[in-house]
Amino acid sequence: MAPRSDHAGGSAAAAAAAAAAQTHGSDFDSIDPLFHVLLVLPFSFLRPPRTRLRLPANLALPSPMTVFSLILLTYFAVVSGLVYDVIVEPPGIGSAQDPATGAVRPVVFLPGRVNGQYIIEGLSSGFMFLLGGIGIILLDLAVDRTRPRSLRVSFGGAGAVAIVIAYAMAMLFLRIKIPGYLW
Repeated sequence: MAPRSDHAGGSAAAAAAAAAAQTHGSDFDSIDPLFHVLLVLPFSFLRPPRTRLRLPANLALPSPMTVFSLILLTYFAVVSGLVYDVIVEPPGIGSAQDPATGAVRPVVFLPGRVNGQYIIEGLSSGFMFLLGGIGIILLDLAVDRTRPRSLRVSFGGAGAVAIVIAYAMAMLFLRIKIPGYLW
């Protein structure tokens, strides 16, 4: 949206801003006329305050590796079903009685229920997804021509092995979870 001058009238400035956004293109290109009204109407009579915010001098941006680690941790938490585990509070691990011996044995996967999981099941599946993502990152590092050849080969091999292990284990988990599926 084009900036509004202080001496222009309210409705004229809104019309000029809308015309400038249409002629020059905007980040908010939309067919919906209500969207344009909601974007232009408040600024026809409201003016944003002129604030001069400064960051504290001792505040520094986090390193890229710190940001990457936080994003990776968040990804692991989301794909492992942490929100589901907090809301539903399932048991960490299940148990089933062996029909032959009558002994109770631990069960990691909740069989037959696609919309339910034990905590360990979610964490192990999330780790396999994370392993596959790290494998893709390693493959990306392997194509960098500025690295030594031995390092590129190591990254490529480790990335390919990580992706194969993650895929094989995810398919195994799926076959345990839903017997007879994908056979």
